[in-house]
This record gives sequence, structure tokens and C-alpha cells, in this order.
Amino acid sequence: MRRILHIDMDAFYASVEQRDNPELRGRPVAVGGAPDKRGVVAAASYEARVFGVRSAIPMSRAVRLCPSLVIVRPDFQKYRQISQQIFALYREVTPLVEPLSLDEAYLDVTENAWHEPLGMAVARRLKAAIRETTGLTASAGVAPNKFLAKIASGWQKPDGLTVIAPERVERFLQELPVDALWGVGPVTAQKLAAHGITRLVDVRAADLEALRGIVGTLADWLKDLAEGRDARAVQPDRPSKSSGSECTYEHDLAHLEEIRREIAEMAGECAAWLEKRTLFARTVTIKVRYADFETITRSHSAEPTREPGPLTVRALELLTKTEAGARPVRLLGVSVHNLTDSAAPPAPAVRTRRGVELPRLPFDDDAPAGE
Repeated sequence: MRRILHIDMDAFYASVEQRDNPELRGRPVAVGGAPDKRGVVAAASYEARVFGVRSAIPMSRAVRLCPSLVIVRPDFQKYRQISQQIFALYREVTPLVEPLSLDEAYLDVTENAWHEPLGMAVARRLKAAIRETTGLTASAGVAPNKFLAKIASGWQKPDGLTVIAPERVERFLQELPVDALWGVGPVTAQKLAAHGITRLVDVRAADLEALRGIVGTLADWLKDLAEGRDARAVQPDRPSKSSGSECTYEHDLAHLEEIRREIAEMAGECAAWLEKRTLFARTVTIKVRYADFETITRSHSAEPTREPGPLTVRALELLTKTEAGARPVRLLGVSVHNLTDSAAPPAPAVRTRRGVELPRLPFDDDAPAGE
């Protein structure tokens, strides 16, 4: 039986800022962009979460929820340095470390450098080492597989430790709502609830063909998870296969030019991510979710590039293949795929204050380009 850990730092960015600035301790803190510039919350302290402030919501909404919120601009270089310290601790214990983000990872400690027979003991020692080295807390989940370990790590945050021993798996599964399953977001949960499937055990009882009619190919995967089965191995240092940026808006976007600006900005973020990692992308994909929650994606593949100009042009051309502008939009996203470390000669980009001039497209000759 495998012993898998999922370790997740507690409110990582916000906790780092509170550690480094005593005046922030005990106060509601959000790390992210300015509320008057469409900033988004990257992390929220637990004091801020009491007010409903969560990561990924618009900062303008966060300020309305918590008028006393302290906003701190992110320092990703600092966060990366601390993350490297933490992951070095993990790798002293096992080479089987799978990073999920700067503050989150899976570890397979079935065999470990401490020769600890219990995953719980490894988790306790690592939590103590993290606190001693960085002054920060982490929550850990211990279970026979990745699915259960990830759920367990969030069970008693912050500074939690939850162990799901093999003999406790069934009792644990009985308590879970359906949206605890991997791949079940709000829309899928809503579809399942419309068919009376609100708990994990309801997935078990559902007819497989009927379930496929609701969630398509996801049905077989959900059936396995509902039984507590997850055979995925911890994959150390898994290379990035894609990267993207997306945002759910507090108010639906109805104007095409505003939608185009959002897509262009996200494409620029993808280009910056590629540049930082000296990677190139062959495929650009956009995601559009309309106000009625219908979600579509459009993709285009060409010569690999990381130049913001070509990536933005391709993303905006994909936008013309949607009904954005004609239908209100609640979510937009841009992602890059089919990554490579070499490229054809990049096409030139036209620079503006935003970084890339928006091309004039056939249907909006009267619309101004750029900001």
C-alpha cells in the first residue's frame, strides 16, 4: 500500500507577507493587483477569508466584501526563493516529489530517507521542518492515493494534518459532497444535482450510461474516484505541458472591444510565462464561457513562438470564431500548449503601452486598436 502526502502551504503569499511585516499580522490581507485596475486576488490571509475574500476573485469585489482589507503587491521572486527552500526539504526525504505549484506538492513516502514506516510521522516531521526553516505553516494530507491525500490536506486548514488510513477510506468517502471529486466544478456539480447526484455515494449508485449522458467521458473517472480508486503515481519534476490565464468576471462582459483587450492581456501573460522559461508554444487556445454558462474553446496551431505579437494575433483571430460580443461573457481564458524549447524565427510585434497592438479585424473597422 502506497503512502502519499499532499502538502499545501497555508495562504502562502499572504502568510509570507505577514511573516515579513509584523504590522500585517492578524489583519485581513490580500496579495494581488489594484482594485481600480481589474486586479485579481492571488492569495488571501485567513483573516480576510472570514469576509469571503478568496483567491481568483476580482480585487474590487474583495474590497467590497472587506473594506478594511490590506492589499499587498505580489513579490514572486521572494515567493519562489521560499518555495525552493521548502522543496529542498521535501527532496531530502524522497526523490518522488511532484510539484503542483510554488506552494503545493505530492510526495510518495512509501520509501523515505528517514525510514519512517508511517506517512503521518513523515508529514509531522516535514511540517516541523518547514516551520523551523521558513517560519510558515503547511497543511498535510496522508492517504493511499493522490485523490484522497489532496482532499485530506484541506480538511483541517490551517496547520492541519489529516490521515486517511486504508481502513478509514470508506467512512471518509461517505462524508464527501460530489464537488469534492476531481473534475467536478460548479457547472458539473449543478448538472449532477439536477439528476439527484449531490454526494459522492450518489455517483456510485448512478447508472454508468446515465452518468455518461450527464458528464460524458468524465463518468468513468468519477466512478473510480467515488470508490476511492486512483492509480496515478507521483511524477517527480513533471515538465510543464501547458500554461494559461483565465478570469471569471464579476459582471458579464458585453462589449467586444473590452473582451478583446482582456484576451490580449492574457495572451501577453502567456508570452511572459514562455519567455521566463525559455519555451515556445505551437498551439494557442482560448476559452469563452457565456452568461448562460455554455463554455467553448477554440485552438490554433502554427510555428512555435513565444513572441507576444503573434500569440496575441492568433488569440484574437480565434475570438472571431466565437459569439463573444453578440452574447455576454462571464469567463475568458487564453492558454498555450505543445511546448518546445526551440522555435522558427519569430514574427515582429508592434509595441504599444499594453505591449502589443491589437490588430484591426474585418468586423470592427470603426473600433480603435489598442487601449
